[in-house]
Amino acid sequence: MVVLVLSFVLCVSADSKFVSRSDGQTDKQTDRLKLLFVFSGQHNNMRIVGCSEVDGEEMYGLDGEELWYADFANNKGVYPQPPFIDPFIYKKGIYEQAVQNQQVCKTNLGIALKGNKDVPLEFDPPSSPIMYPKDEVEDQQQNTLICYVTGFYPAPVNVSWTKNEQKVTVGPTINTPYPNKDGSFTQVSRLDFIPRQGDIYSCTVEHPALTEPLTQLWEVELKQQVGVGPAVFCGLGLTIGLLGVAAGTFFLIKGNECR
Repeated sequence: MVVLVLSFVLCVSADSKFVSRSDGQTDKQTDRLKLLFVFSGQHNNMRIVGCSEVDGEEMYGLDGEELWYADFANNKGVYPQPPFIDPFIYKKGIYEQAVQNQQVCKTNLGIALKGNKDVPLEFDPPSSPIMYPKDEVEDQQQNTLICYVTGFYPAPVNVSWTKNEQKVTVGPTINTPYPNKDGSFTQVSRLDFIPRQGDIYSCTVEHPALTEPLTQLWEVELKQQVGVGPAVFCGLGLTIGLLGVAAGTFFLIKGNECR
């Protein structure tokens, strides 16, 4: 049996003082007003609408994966799925609808801020970031380094990258904060890179709940490939050794026959 559940979550973020939920309880605070719709059954289909006084977000997800999000800075919608899956397209006008939703969101944010001024703020720090390459690392073959951050509240985190202790300013991307079942958030930052033996990359995470940034290091370690020369040399040596054993055995038998 498939059960359809509609859940509405309303929250207000870091410099505001209020979060309310559909069950009427007071919860954690963020500086964003978020509307969270969750339809659960065989799959979890999620939609997030969020805003602050200076920015906003809208995202659609399915089973823990982003399907689409609004890039308000560049005035467009983005499909972040990898190229090897079948393309998924929402109906036309979804970005324009997201822009209208921001107007409603900011109106509701103002009302919430006025009506709830004394709720204390609460913060949860992220766990230590996890770094790993998207594909198997091969020399001089482009790859993507992933920095996975989870367990923090409120969203977002700030993620920065370095290569050999030099700050990387061009290339890194980060997804829209994705809510976990416990109310915390997850974000994933990506950096395209070309592996070279010995290069060291770092991913640093900053969040208001942290007393100091969290940094994870990752070093390029390429698999050592055995050359053709050593392999041929070993094979030749083994062959000569076996011939020597065979010859010795032959002469030993002949010697015994002569006696």
